[in-house]
Amino acid sequence: YGAKGLAYIKVNDLAAGREGLQSPILKFLPDDVVDAILQRTAAETGDLVFFGADKASIVNESLGALRVKIGHDLDMVEHGWRPLWVVEFPMFEWDDKTQRWYALHHPFTAPRESDIDLLSNDPGKCLSRAYDMVLNGTELGGGSIRIHKTDVQQKVFEMLGIPAEEAEEKFGFLLQALKYGCPPHGGLAFGLDRLAMLMTGSASIRDVMAFPKTQSAACLLTNAPSPVSDEQLKELNIRLRKVPTAEV
Repeated sequence: YGAKGLAYIKVNDLAAGREGLQSPILKFLPDDVVDAILQRTAAETGDLVFFGADKASIVNESLGALRVKIGHDLDMVEHGWRPLWVVEFPMFEWDDKTQRWYALHHPFTAPRESDIDLLSNDPGKCLSRAYDMVLNGTELGGGSIRIHKTDVQQKVFEMLGIPAEEAEEKFGFLLQALKYGCPPHGGLAFGLDRLAMLMTGSASIRDVMAFPKTQSAACLLTNAPSPVSDEQLKELNIRLRKVPTAEV
Protein backbone atom coordinates (compact mmCIF):
# COMPACT_ATOMS: atom_id res chain seq x y z
CA TYR A 1 0.00 0.00 0.00
CA GLY A 2 2.93 2.35 -0.47
CA ALA A 3 4.61 2.31 2.94
CA LYS A 4 8.19 1.10 2.92
CA GLY A 5 7.77 -0.49 6.35
CA LEU A 6 4.20 -1.80 6.31
CA ALA A 7 4.13 -4.90 8.54
CA TYR A 8 1.92 -6.98 10.82
CA ILE A 9 2.00 -9.00 14.03
CA LYS A 10 -0.38 -11.93 14.44
CA VAL A 11 -1.27 -12.56 18.09
CA ASN A 12 -1.75 -16.35 18.38
CA ASP A 13 -1.42 -16.45 22.17
CA LEU A 14 -0.96 -13.23 24.11
CA ALA A 15 -0.13 -15.03 27.36
CA ALA A 16 2.82 -16.82 25.72
CA GLY A 17 4.67 -13.56 25.11
CA ARG A 18 6.97 -13.40 22.08
CA GLU A 19 6.50 -17.15 21.48
CA GLY A 20 2.80 -16.56 20.94
CA LEU A 21 3.37 -14.02 18.20
CA GLN A 22 3.84 -14.55 14.48
CA SER A 23 5.52 -12.06 12.14
CA PRO A 24 8.61 -11.95 9.90
CA ILE A 25 9.53 -8.60 11.42
CA LEU A 26 9.76 -9.85 15.02
CA LYS A 27 13.46 -10.68 14.64
CA PHE A 28 14.17 -6.97 14.12
CA LEU A 29 12.20 -5.78 17.18
CA PRO A 30 13.48 -5.94 20.77
CA ASP A 31 11.18 -7.18 23.52
CA ASP A 32 10.41 -3.73 24.92
CA VAL A 33 9.26 -2.48 21.49
CA VAL A 34 7.04 -5.53 20.98
CA ASP A 35 5.53 -5.08 24.44
CA ALA A 36 4.89 -1.39 23.73
CA ILE A 37 3.10 -2.20 20.45
CA LEU A 38 0.87 -4.78 22.12
CA GLN A 39 0.05 -2.45 25.03
CA ARG A 40 -0.71 0.62 22.92
CA THR A 41 -2.94 -1.36 20.56
CA ALA A 42 -4.60 -3.27 23.44
CA ALA A 43 -4.06 -6.43 21.40
CA GLU A 44 -5.70 -9.68 22.44
CA THR A 45 -5.32 -13.29 21.38
CA GLY A 46 -6.57 -13.72 17.80
CA ASP A 47 -5.86 -10.12 16.79
CA LEU A 48 -3.83 -9.02 13.77
CA VAL A 49 -1.91 -5.79 14.32
CA PHE A 50 -0.86 -3.73 11.29
CA PHE A 51 1.66 -0.91 11.53
CA GLY A 52 3.96 1.06 9.26
CA ALA A 53 7.34 2.77 9.42
CA ASP A 54 7.96 5.72 7.11
CA LYS A 55 7.13 9.42 6.96
CA ALA A 56 3.89 10.22 8.75
CA SER A 57 2.09 11.21 5.54
CA ILE A 58 2.99 7.95 3.78
CA VAL A 59 2.11 5.77 6.78
CA ASN A 60 -1.21 7.55 7.27
CA GLU A 61 -2.23 7.13 3.63
CA SER A 62 -1.08 3.50 3.50
CA LEU A 63 -2.76 2.38 6.71
CA GLY A 64 -5.84 4.39 5.80
CA ALA A 65 -6.14 2.56 2.46
CA LEU A 66 -5.57 -0.77 4.23
CA ARG A 67 -8.24 0.05 6.80
CA VAL A 68 -10.79 0.82 4.08
CA LYS A 69 -9.99 -2.36 2.13
CA ILE A 70 -10.25 -4.58 5.20
CA GLY A 71 -13.52 -2.90 6.13
CA HIS A 72 -15.00 -3.70 2.71
CA ASP A 73 -13.55 -7.23 2.61
CA LEU A 74 -15.00 -8.09 6.02
CA ASP A 75 -18.32 -6.32 5.31
CA MET A 76 -17.78 -3.93 8.23
CA VAL A 77 -18.74 -0.78 6.33
CA GLU A 78 -21.89 0.95 7.57
CA HIS A 79 -24.19 1.98 4.75
CA GLY A 80 -26.00 5.31 4.68
CA TRP A 81 -25.06 8.99 4.66
CA ARG A 82 -22.15 9.79 7.00
CA PRO A 83 -21.20 13.48 6.63
CA LEU A 84 -18.39 14.96 8.69
CA TRP A 85 -16.11 17.98 8.98
CA VAL A 86 -12.33 17.57 8.77
CA VAL A 87 -10.57 20.35 10.68
CA GLU A 88 -7.19 21.28 12.16
CA PHE A 89 -5.14 20.62 9.05
CA PRO A 90 -1.38 21.27 9.33
CA MET A 91 -0.38 24.72 8.09
CA PHE A 92 2.74 23.52 6.27
CA GLU A 93 4.31 20.43 4.77
CA TRP A 94 8.05 19.83 4.41
CA ASP A 95 9.50 18.94 1.01
CA ASP A 96 12.67 16.85 1.25
CA LYS A 97 13.72 17.65 -2.33
CA THR A 98 13.72 21.43 -2.00
CA GLN A 99 14.40 21.41 1.76
CA ARG A 100 11.73 23.99 2.50
CA TRP A 101 8.19 24.38 3.85
CA TYR A 102 5.16 24.69 1.60
CA ALA A 103 1.62 25.80 2.45
CA LEU A 104 -0.60 22.73 2.71
CA HIS A 105 -3.70 24.74 1.71
CA HIS A 106 -2.52 28.13 0.44
CA PRO A 107 -0.37 30.93 1.94
CA PHE A 108 -3.40 33.01 2.96
CA THR A 109 -4.92 30.42 5.29
CA ALA A 110 -5.01 31.60 8.89
CA PRO A 111 -3.26 29.60 11.62
CA ARG A 112 -5.02 28.79 14.86
CA GLU A 113 -4.77 31.72 17.25
CA SER A 114 -2.99 29.51 19.79
CA ASP A 115 -0.43 28.42 17.17
CA ILE A 116 0.72 31.79 15.84
CA ASP A 117 3.97 31.63 17.85
CA LEU A 118 4.72 28.26 16.21
CA LEU A 119 5.09 29.98 12.83
CA SER A 120 8.62 30.94 13.84
CA ASN A 121 9.42 28.33 16.49
CA ASP A 122 7.98 25.03 15.24
CA PRO A 123 6.04 25.34 11.95
CA GLY A 124 5.60 21.58 11.64
CA LYS A 125 3.24 21.62 14.63
CA CYS A 126 1.29 24.68 13.52
CA LEU A 127 -2.34 23.90 12.68
CA SER A 128 -4.51 25.93 10.33
CA ARG A 129 -8.11 27.13 10.38
CA ALA A 130 -8.93 25.17 7.24
CA TYR A 131 -11.87 22.78 6.95
CA ASP A 132 -13.30 20.22 4.57
CA MET A 133 -16.81 18.77 4.36
CA VAL A 134 -16.65 15.04 3.60
CA LEU A 135 -19.47 12.63 2.82
CA ASN A 136 -18.80 8.90 2.70
CA GLY A 137 -15.14 9.47 1.94
CA THR A 138 -15.74 12.07 -0.79
CA GLU A 139 -14.80 15.71 -0.28
CA LEU A 140 -17.84 17.87 -1.01
CA GLY A 141 -16.32 21.22 -0.20
CA GLY A 142 -13.43 22.96 1.44
CA GLY A 143 -12.31 26.36 2.60
CA SER A 144 -10.61 28.27 5.36
CA ILE A 145 -10.56 31.35 7.54
CA ARG A 146 -8.19 33.81 5.90
CA ILE A 147 -5.37 35.79 7.48
CA HIS A 148 -6.56 39.30 8.28
CA LYS A 149 -3.48 40.69 10.08
CA THR A 150 -0.42 42.08 8.29
CA ASP A 151 2.16 40.76 10.77
CA VAL A 152 0.76 37.22 10.60
CA GLN A 153 0.72 37.28 6.79
CA GLN A 154 4.32 38.46 6.73
CA LYS A 155 5.35 35.65 9.10
CA VAL A 156 3.74 33.09 6.82
CA PHE A 157 5.54 34.51 3.79
CA GLU A 158 8.84 34.35 5.67
CA MET A 159 8.11 30.75 6.67
CA LEU A 160 7.56 29.86 3.00
CA GLY A 161 10.86 31.42 1.97
CA ILE A 162 9.32 34.50 0.35
CA PRO A 163 11.55 37.52 1.16
CA ALA A 164 10.01 40.87 2.05
CA GLU A 165 10.92 42.41 -1.33
CA GLU A 166 9.28 39.59 -3.28
CA ALA A 167 6.23 39.61 -1.00
CA GLU A 168 5.83 43.34 -1.57
CA GLU A 169 6.19 42.93 -5.33
CA LYS A 170 3.69 40.07 -5.63
CA PHE A 171 1.29 40.74 -2.76
CA GLY A 172 1.88 44.38 -1.87
CA PHE A 173 -1.75 45.25 -2.57
CA LEU A 174 -2.87 42.67 0.01
CA LEU A 175 -0.38 43.68 2.70
CA GLN A 176 -1.33 47.31 2.18
CA ALA A 177 -5.04 46.54 2.45
CA LEU A 178 -4.56 44.58 5.67
CA LYS A 179 -2.82 47.59 7.27
CA TYR A 180 -6.04 49.60 6.96
CA GLY A 181 -8.00 46.99 8.87
CA CYS A 182 -9.70 43.86 7.68
CA PRO A 183 -12.35 41.84 9.54
CA PRO A 184 -11.95 38.08 10.02
CA HIS A 185 -13.37 36.35 6.97
CA GLY A 186 -13.50 32.96 5.30
CA GLY A 187 -15.50 30.85 2.95
CA LEU A 188 -16.38 27.44 1.59
CA ALA A 189 -16.32 26.16 -2.00
CA PHE A 190 -19.10 23.59 -2.23
CA GLY A 191 -19.24 21.00 -5.02
CA LEU A 192 -22.86 20.16 -5.86
CA ASP A 193 -21.68 17.93 -8.71
CA ARG A 194 -19.87 15.69 -6.22
CA LEU A 195 -23.02 15.41 -4.13
CA ALA A 196 -25.01 14.52 -7.26
CA MET A 197 -22.42 11.84 -8.04
CA LEU A 198 -22.98 10.22 -4.64
CA MET A 199 -26.76 10.49 -4.80
CA THR A 200 -26.90 8.81 -8.22
CA GLY A 201 -24.34 6.15 -7.34
CA SER A 202 -22.12 7.23 -10.23
CA ALA A 203 -18.55 6.03 -10.41
CA SER A 204 -17.19 9.27 -11.87
CA ILE A 205 -18.00 12.94 -11.48
CA ARG A 206 -18.10 13.20 -15.27
CA ASP A 207 -21.29 11.10 -15.25
CA VAL A 208 -23.27 13.95 -13.65
CA MET A 209 -21.73 16.90 -15.48
CA ALA A 210 -23.61 18.49 -18.39
CA PHE A 211 -20.51 19.07 -20.48
CA PRO A 212 -17.79 16.80 -19.06
CA LYS A 213 -14.20 17.28 -20.14
CA THR A 214 -11.75 14.50 -20.84
CA GLN A 215 -8.43 14.25 -19.03
CA SER A 216 -6.90 16.26 -21.87
CA ALA A 217 -9.43 19.08 -21.25
CA ALA A 218 -11.33 18.34 -24.46
CA CYS A 219 -15.15 18.44 -24.66
CA LEU A 220 -16.58 15.68 -26.81
CA LEU A 221 -20.02 17.32 -26.98
CA THR A 222 -18.92 20.71 -28.30
CA ASN A 223 -15.66 19.61 -29.97
CA ALA A 224 -13.74 22.13 -27.88
CA PRO A 225 -11.07 23.32 -28.13
CA SER A 226 -11.62 24.28 -31.75
CA PRO A 227 -9.24 26.02 -34.19
CA VAL A 228 -8.71 29.75 -33.73
CA SER A 229 -9.01 32.10 -36.70
CA ASP A 230 -6.21 34.44 -37.76
CA GLU A 231 -8.44 37.42 -36.96
CA GLN A 232 -8.87 36.27 -33.35
CA LEU A 233 -5.14 35.72 -32.95
CA LYS A 234 -4.39 39.16 -34.38
CA GLU A 235 -6.89 40.80 -32.03
CA LEU A 236 -5.10 39.23 -29.04
CA ASN A 237 -1.61 39.95 -30.41
CA ILE A 238 -0.80 36.24 -30.48
CA ARG A 239 1.41 34.74 -33.14
CA LEU A 240 1.75 31.01 -33.75
CA ARG A 241 5.17 29.50 -34.26
CA LYS A 242 5.71 26.32 -36.19
CA VAL A 243 8.03 23.84 -34.56
CA PRO A 244 10.72 22.87 -37.08
CA THR A 245 10.68 19.19 -37.98
CA ALA A 246 13.87 17.20 -37.85
CA GLU A 247 15.30 16.21 -41.21
CA VAL A 248 15.34 12.49 -41.93
